[in-house]
Amino acid sequence: MTKLTLTYLHLLPLIFIVFASSPLTIASEAASGGNSKSIPRFLGKFAQPNRGRPFQYDTQYFEQRLDHFSFADLPKFRQRYLISTQHWTGPEQMGPIFFYCGNEGDIEWFAANTGFVWEIAPRIGAMVLFPEHRYYGESMPYGSRDKAYANAASLSYLTAEQALADFSVLVTDLKRNLSAEGCPVVLFGGSYGGMLAAWMRLKYPHIAIGALASSAPVLQFEDIVPPETFYDIVSNSFKRESISCFDSIKKSWQILISEGKKNDGLMQLTKYFRLCRDLKRIEDLSDWLESAYSYLAMVNYPYPSEFLMPLPGHPIKEVCRKMDSCPEGTSVLERIFEGVSVYYNYTGEVECFQLDDDPHGMDGWNWQACTEMVMPMSSSRESSMFPTYDYNYSSYQEECWKGFSVKPRPTWITTEFGGHDFKTTLKIFGSNIIFSNGLLDPWSGGSVLQNISETVVALVTEEGAHHIDLRSSSAEDPDWLVKQRASEVKLIKGWIEDYHQKRNSIFSI
Repeated sequence: MTKLTLTYLHLLPLIFIVFASSPLTIASEAASGGNSKSIPRFLGKFAQPNRGRPFQYDTQYFEQRLDHFSFADLPKFRQRYLISTQHWTGPEQMGPIFFYCGNEGDIEWFAANTGFVWEIAPRIGAMVLFPEHRYYGESMPYGSRDKAYANAASLSYLTAEQALADFSVLVTDLKRNLSAEGCPVVLFGGSYGGMLAAWMRLKYPHIAIGALASSAPVLQFEDIVPPETFYDIVSNSFKRESISCFDSIKKSWQILISEGKKNDGLMQLTKYFRLCRDLKRIEDLSDWLESAYSYLAMVNYPYPSEFLMPLPGHPIKEVCRKMDSCPEGTSVLERIFEGVSVYYNYTGEVECFQLDDDPHGMDGWNWQACTEMVMPMSSSRESSMFPTYDYNYSSYQEECWKGFSVKPRPTWITTEFGGHDFKTTLKIFGSNIIFSNGLLDPWSGGSVLQNISETVVALVTEEGAHHIDLRSSSAEDPDWLVKQRASEVKLIKGWIEDYHQKRNSIFSI
């Protein structure tokens, strides 16, 4: 049985990738020769409008300032938010407000894939609120995506600090309109949304009483964690299933390069991998494969899911089983195609594969990664199954200037929200934050994996993947996941009860 490490009782020792179409690349120099890497991504690419609603809510809009930190007369924009008061006990009983910090995508997709919040709200009598992050979904400044994404000037208000200010203004206004000023707010978020939840609790402690930050890599900046951490964890997920599977993937990159250099190599690879369009660069195929492996590590759930793609339970195990079960004499690239088809075509219904699904190659997360979300990444020679490369900030900066005419500020996030000496900072200034992580998730290496204090706690599971605890419960949930969620509910209830007791004692004086 998988061990659940519940670290909120005793201190323990220290234990967001898809590659955007026409991606911004990060050149690097390594022993294996120069190559390029795309900016790492979370799951926002998949956050598209839902055709059906698994949960009931109303869709409303709130007029937001474009810039919360100046008094310039700028156009306002409509921020979309989803709200459900179905189970809310109301202001008279100081019913809590469960507030999900919207990620880098359409908010309806995140609402549909955050069943945990919807399931516990009736048990605690909570309102549920899902606000959309500015510049994503329908929450577009300047009235349209084209205008919002026109240039660096129009995108300059796409920052984490502006998003947190949006959330704070929205919930404050909503509480005032509902005469619910005394109702406690509990923050939730997964991945980038989890980072926002933790940061909002730290920056606006008077707005929210606590935060559940799931799979939130708040330490994935500057030199706080080794830059090779992400790819090492992805690689280890494959190696633990099969050494031969790991070795085949590791060998495949050089074979792809060699095949691509042949006279008709790109055409043969186009046919071999059943691509919809002629392959123009070997890097595009490599990025397509790398993103599949990284996503598989992120959603390596113990049960079948359709979170990103239709996938079986333990999908990496299935990928390696497919590769290893090929007949003797099967080439490395044939094994690779068999394996990656588990991710891209598990249903067998895909006729050809599209490498670039966004011809414009420009989206909000690339902008954020080129301004403040600068997360250094590298791939080590020995531990990683990916091509070896070193993080090269100069090349990163050049690509960002080429793509957006903007220079990154790699130290801004740690200046704004902290990160260095995080133990001391969180112990002194933080409280009521849960950092939940599964060690199979490659983003876990950039998160908080140890208790900081009695109220800043880490829930770490050995077999957990990317914010699995926020997903809807099912009959297939393993015992460790059931226990993890129960621990989270217990902590959240404790925050609310403590808030009520303290508020009542103050007003009874």
